[in-house]
Amino acid sequence: MNYYIVIPSHNEEAFIALTLQSLVEQTILPTKIVVVNDNSTDKTEAIANSFVLKYPFISLVNKTSDAIHLPGSKVIQAFQKGLDTLDDNYDFIVKADADLIFPPNYFEKIIKHFKSDDRIGMVGGFAYIEKNGKFILENLTDKDHIRGAFKSYKKETFKQIGGLKPAMGWDTVDELLCKFYNWKVVTNETLKVKHLKPTGANYNKTARFKQGEAFYSLGYGLFVTAIASAKLAMMKKKPLLFIDYIRGFWKAKLEKKPLLVTKEQAKFIRNYRLQKMKQKLF
Repeated sequence: MNYYIVIPSHNEEAFIALTLQSLVEQTILPTKIVVVNDNSTDKTEAIANSFVLKYPFISLVNKTSDAIHLPGSKVIQAFQKGLDTLDDNYDFIVKADADLIFPPNYFEKIIKHFKSDDRIGMVGGFAYIEKNGKFILENLTDKDHIRGAFKSYKKETFKQIGGLKPAMGWDTVDELLCKFYNWKVVTNETLKVKHLKPTGANYNKTARFKQGEAFYSLGYGLFVTAIASAKLAMMKKKPLLFIDYIRGFWKAKLEKKPLLVTKEQAKFIRNYRLQKMKQKLF
């Protein structure tokens, strides 16, 4: 199977060489890798170029955007910039961050999953962060969710869900739309990806309200948002974030911000989330 990888990057000089090295050492190599250098002020571009010169399947695209790192929009706009340079001759497309180390057989196993079932639309492993000299699971989400840091999409699935949305919540709405269109989302616990930088490390203070706005944009409604907000705040071990999330939800509702999904999809998403919550409770 042919697969393409797009890597949005902003000031990743400390990590991007490790990410690219882990990709060029895959047991099944990608057909193309595009690094999108988004307004970096460090040596990210130079490091990426050193790989471009050595490996003909790697290319570099430069992009200029706002330096403020709000979750969602900046990274997906950079991803789209890289995607626009690629053709359609791939079987699956990968969005990857520039601060990861993939195990050598990562994409070999991803390919096996895709080949095993025509209805598998997305596949991914799990993120591990370093703590006290050991890499431990970055336990921020349920184990049936693929982290936004590394997402692999079957081409037909990627196109049917409309690609990636340039807003916070993109890495949740993609999976929910997969469910809506009856695609399977598969996670593999044996695939341990080293995540070298904690999630949200570069977000500014205004980003804390964005999570509630994202819940609104997914069509969650207040009840589902309240439960999801409480759960996420506790997982992050910051209970007061619950208030910020609810404030973000109400702000988006009062401003009548557009949803990332249709009314039909929003109804499906609410029902799906409620069903999942009931399963966990009972």
